[in-house]
Amino acid sequence: MALINQLPIATAFCLPAPDIEALSQGRNILVMPRIFMNPGRLFALYPTDIEFNSLPLEQYYRPGFIPIAKQSIAELNQNKVKIKVWAKCEDCQTLDKPEELETLSKLTVWTAEGLHKTLEQRGHIFLAYFRVYRLPQPLEIDPVSSSRFISLPATITVDESQAILDSNQFEHLYRKILNRQPPEHPELEELETAIAQLTLTHPDAKFLTDKIQTFLGWQPAKPRQIPENLNWIYTINELGTATEGGNYEKGTAFENIVHQSLQFLGFELDQNAKGGAGGMDLYCTKPYPMVGECKAGKSIPDSTAEQLYRIGVRHLGTETYQTAVKLIIGPGKPTSYLEESAQKSTISIINPMTLEKLVKLQAQYPGSVNLIELKNYLQAGQIDDKIDEYIKMVVNRLKLRS
Repeated sequence: MALINQLPIATAFCLPAPDIEALSQGRNILVMPRIFMNPGRLFALYPTDIEFNSLPLEQYYRPGFIPIAKQSIAELNQNKVKIKVWAKCEDCQTLDKPEELETLSKLTVWTAEGLHKTLEQRGHIFLAYFRVYRLPQPLEIDPVSSSRFISLPATITVDESQAILDSNQFEHLYRKILNRQPPEHPELEELETAIAQLTLTHPDAKFLTDKIQTFLGWQPAKPRQIPENLNWIYTINELGTATEGGNYEKGTAFENIVHQSLQFLGFELDQNAKGGAGGMDLYCTKPYPMVGECKAGKSIPDSTAEQLYRIGVRHLGTETYQTAVKLIIGPGKPTSYLEESAQKSTISIINPMTLEKLVKLQAQYPGSVNLIELKNYLQAGQIDDKIDEYIKMVVNRLKLRS
């Protein structure tokens, strides 16, 4: 396991709160210090409420960023200053060409007017490229009078594990700004801006802004979360390995969750196949016939393969049963006798946890489980490793597309 490099920071760099918010959201990687900044320097970022080069805030920041800028200033506390991020200066350059300010504005949160005013007042602009990281815990300190740099009350130790942008995203933005290339998706940025304003009053809009920001490279892709209404997915393995309660109750609960899981994956189930005495636990009709037995408890009984054959033939007939996919879902490792029976009868055996993994994949990436493709992995014997192999293949494919 790679060691995480621990880095000491004793100094904070003072910046307008909106600029720090833009850095924290991945919208910006630039700051405009008044002095040349040596690459490699590390700072905590101290938010301030300062004058914006004699311009009103509304003229200094681009229109879409103004609500966020105002919000960041409103959150400043007069009693304590909360420092949430730190930064490493990756590069610093001098800008003195007015003709580049229009393009630079489109690549940052500043207006062209704000950049021109800064250039007019200073005679030149230093552009420092900051790679920004979250602190493990926000640091609260007493306010100090405005300055460029302040000493922290005590040295803090940080690491690079919580980068706002990953290396590829940072490098992409760095090259784009360095070469003064215009934004690739200005219309999408405008849409994100409009929706971002909605998130202040409509929290549901955040899901869409996160998607757009990830696409634009303003934030790394986040692990997909399973919506709360699908929390039943986390009970699949629990019900399949349950040993409390009567056999009938736990068996029925597990059958029900298996039916729900297979329907969620896209199978069409025969609603008459619901187990019970002499009944089939499950029968899927589309996209291909699949008959199965569900066994909850500590292990799968040796007689399950014969039971599946007997019940399947009785209800479906020999020909339909023989051509159908045959599946046993139950806990534990099959005995050698059950494994041998499954091999001879081309029955697939999977654990409840394997089914749970498949359903989680479908919940995180809707439509990612291709049932026709999955059929190739439903081979004779215990196939948990095969299903894991399929899940890994799907995830890698999704990463490649992303």
